[in-house]
Amino acid sequence: MARDYLTDLNKEQCRAVKYGESNQGTFRSGPLLVIAGAGSGKTKTLAHRVAHLIVNGVAPHRILLLTFSRRAAIEMARRVERITASVLGTAACDLPWAGTFHAIGARLLREYAGRIGLKSSFTILDRSDAADLMNLVRHDLRQSVKKSRFPKKDTCLAIYSFAVNSGKALEKVLAKHFPWCFEWEDDLRDLFAGYTDAKEKQNVVDYDDLLLYWAEMMADADLAMETGDRFDHVLVDEYQDTNRIQAKILTRLRPDGQGVMVVGDDAQSIYSFRAATIRNILEFPKQFNPPAKVITLEENYRSTQPILEACNAVIGFAKERFTKNLFSDRQSKQRPGLTIVADEPAQARYVANQILRAREEGVSLKSQAVLFRASHHSAQLEIELARRNIPFVKYGGLKFLEAAHIKDVLSVLRWGENPRDRVAGFRVLQLLPGIGPTTAAKILDQLAGLSDLKDLSAIEPPKATAEDWAGFTKLFKEIQKPKKTWPAEMYLARKWYEPHLARLYEDAQLRIADLAQLEQIAGTYQSREKLLTELTLDPPDATSGRAGAPNLDEEYTVLSTIHSAKGQEWKSVRVLNVVDGCIPSDMATGTVQEIEEERRLLYVAMTRAKNDLDLIVPQRFFTHQQSRTGDRHVYASASRFIPASIYSAFDRRTWREASDRGQSLPTKPGRIVDVAATVKKMWDRRAG
Repeated sequence: MARDYLTDLNKEQCRAVKYGESNQGTFRSGPLLVIAGAGSGKTKTLAHRVAHLIVNGVAPHRILLLTFSRRAAIEMARRVERITASVLGTAACDLPWAGTFHAIGARLLREYAGRIGLKSSFTILDRSDAADLMNLVRHDLRQSVKKSRFPKKDTCLAIYSFAVNSGKALEKVLAKHFPWCFEWEDDLRDLFAGYTDAKEKQNVVDYDDLLLYWAEMMADADLAMETGDRFDHVLVDEYQDTNRIQAKILTRLRPDGQGVMVVGDDAQSIYSFRAATIRNILEFPKQFNPPAKVITLEENYRSTQPILEACNAVIGFAKERFTKNLFSDRQSKQRPGLTIVADEPAQARYVANQILRAREEGVSLKSQAVLFRASHHSAQLEIELARRNIPFVKYGGLKFLEAAHIKDVLSVLRWGENPRDRVAGFRVLQLLPGIGPTTAAKILDQLAGLSDLKDLSAIEPPKATAEDWAGFTKLFKEIQKPKKTWPAEMYLARKWYEPHLARLYEDAQLRIADLAQLEQIAGTYQSREKLLTELTLDPPDATSGRAGAPNLDEEYTVLSTIHSAKGQEWKSVRVLNVVDGCIPSDMATGTVQEIEEERRLLYVAMTRAKNDLDLIVPQRFFTHQQSRTGDRHVYASASRFIPASIYSAFDRRTWREASDRGQSLPTKPGRIVDVAATVKKMWDRRAG
């Protein structure tokens, strides 16, 4: 009975679970690295390992289990409890040292506070509180009143956090990840020094300190040995997502690797923007003497064999990796699709068609997902889904039309379309420097008294706005000229707005791509009025990263960035824009390391599919970098990650659509009816 639970495991999973076990049921194991391929039962293996240790006499409080989320720790503990209860008959199996790196770090720092220069009464700042403290220090240093705008508190905290977790010099962090803040390097050094001093004086630590202080605590040989001796086994989940500090904690806690087991997949290391580094898992074996044992889990329980063959082919070109070839018992004659479409609008229509077709064939909307490299890549599709009344949830960013900078530009067009639109005018005026809500309201009141609402030159702007006012009044006139052809107005609005981005938003460069996408979308409409009307009839309702989620009881398909999709699975997966410039992103091809992570991103996207996978390749792309009079489209090539040598793994096809030759119904003049007056009378009667 004691070993029945192991029959649930395949051969390699069982090897990992029993690693280091003697004939007497005791364990004396050196370091173990489990390379767990996508869908290979990583969590199951880790939970069975912990349960197997307990069943064979290891005390639960002698096991340290480190995860990356509280939910993962709870789920792992529940699985262990189910297994041990079925074997030992006990009702519960408490794992007191199962938790996230940060949670375990907080407990240890509290226990050892008096010996490491902390007071045990310290409090922990969450991200919001830490940003507020950073802001107070900014104010004390008078950095918030500089002539050019100093980075906001959240950006300052993000820079500080990345520098701490990556272990990189501030100069390199700014140059690579926050180039728009590079001019403030010296001021940021002063700010971070002041921030650290303020935390010490106030007896508080932030989220990053929980790792940093724990790592420094482990630098003391006596403390490291004392802490390490508390545990017989140390297990780490998702090791490919660890940063330098977390790896340092582990090796200092267990320099000989005894009882250490880490589980992860180098092919799914995609979070370098959070300071995670693939080097930790790639270099893990040789950090110990003798080197760590490596066990590879290759049997996949998620995808069909043809999908896995395509995934293996893509990741097979990786420059540096642990070799593995995923395989499955789930056979199929259907290869993944590599579908050529004309351009991004055609891509949106194709995907919408496929979603509806799959639904008719019995695949629910919730079982279908569309993945993409960057949030703005789904803009065309979002609008197409709204047109067809296909509900969706978006993970990894706001709905495209709900983003503040998109609403800004649309408000410019709305106000140009209707100068009496006070809501649009109120938003647009506040885009100008020196105009806040009160001033904007006063200007709108003045405009209401003018006979020509289109002429803003009669308005006296505030002194702080004078420099920008002339350009804005010129734009307002231009976009209302009757001879101005659409979508030239969109181009004018975008070009006027772009210089304001750097003042309004700190991630201006990222938002520019969204504006280019909006201009492309505008070009698919016959007029400004048509664009504004249709987008308003399907209003976005997202206010968070989980954009547009309908009632959970309703059907909806999933749109997600690839980063947000990691760990998920769907029956049908479609990947947008599998072309160079998108995958890999043209912003992530500066180094070999960046390109390799982009390859892993595509691999992660592909391995989310269970039954059906479709990679979509638009042939033409709109680009805002062309001159105003030049060609706005460029030809795209399929992603370099899918060279001709692996085409045999895909079903290559080209999708062409029939032209829409529908005509609008003719209208004829008739008698004039004052509808507005009629409605007003109706409400007057009701009021009476």
